Amino acid sequence: MLQPLSASDLLDLWERGENRTPIEQALVILEFAFPGLSADRLAHLTIGQRDACLLKVRELTFGSRLKGLAACPSCGERLEMAFDVGDLQPQEAALPDLEKEGGAGTTASLKLSPYEVTFRLPDSADLSAVAGMQDIGLARRRVLEACLLEVRKDGETAAPDELPGEVLDAVTAHMGQAEPLANLSLAVNCPACGHSWQVVFDIVAFLWNEIDAWAARFMREVHILASAYGWHEAEILAMSTWRRQRYLEMVGA
Repeated sequence: MLQPLSASDLLDLWERGENRTPIEQALVILEFAFPGLSADRLAHLTIGQRDACLLKVRELTFGSRLKGLAACPSCGERLEMAFDVGDLQPQEAALPDLEKEGGAGTTASLKLSPYEVTFRLPDSADLSAVAGMQDIGLARRRVLEACLLEVRKDGETAAPDELPGEVLDAVTAHMGQAEPLANLSLAVNCPACGHSWQVVFDIVAFLWNEIDAWAARFMREVHILASAYGWHEAEILAMSTWRRQRYLEMVGA
C-alpha cells in the first residue's frame, strides 16, 4: 500500500503543501504515499504511527541516510550529523497496520487510586484542533481532554475536569512512553568543547525541508532543460534522474 514518492508526486504535494501548517504538510505527504487511504483515516493515525509512516516514506523516496546540522549550545560550534532511519526507530515501533481502524496499542487504561482513566493516543486531528492557540499549556490540556475516553473514581463514572494534576501528568507520561516515535531525540557530543546534549528530531519538518529543497532544485532543472530543448514539464518529469543529469551536463548546468 505504501509507495515511494515519484518526481511528479513530490512536485504536486509540494505545491499543495506550500504555506500550510506542518500538521497539514505531514498529511499531504501521506495522502500521496498512501493513495488508497482516506484523508480522515490518515488524520486519525496516532502521532507515533504517522511519524513511523513518514520515516518509511523518507527511506523509500530519498534513502535511509539522513544528514543535518546542529549548533552546540555551549560553544556555538556548528556540527554536521549523519544517521540512518534505523537509528531513530525502536524495534517495537513497527509500521502500523493501516487496514485496521485504530489498531492495537492506541488505547490504554491507567489506575491511580482512587481514579481509573481510559484514554487513546493523540492524533493529527487533535493537534489541528488546537493549532491556533497561543497558550501552549491550555492547548496541551485540550488535547489531553480530547483523548480521555472514560474516567472513573472509586468505580463510579466521574467528569474529566475532576482529575487532579498528578493523574493528568501520569496519563501524559504514559502517552509519551507509548509513542516513542512522537518524541525523537539524538545524542550529540561536541568535538570542540566536549559538551553533550540531546537534539530533538522532527521528521515532519525534516522531510518537508528536504522536499522543499528538492522542488526548488528540480524547478530550476526544468527551466534549464525547457529553455534549451523546448521540452514540456511532463516530459522532463518522466525522465530518470540519470538521464536528466546527462542533459543538464550537456547544456553546462
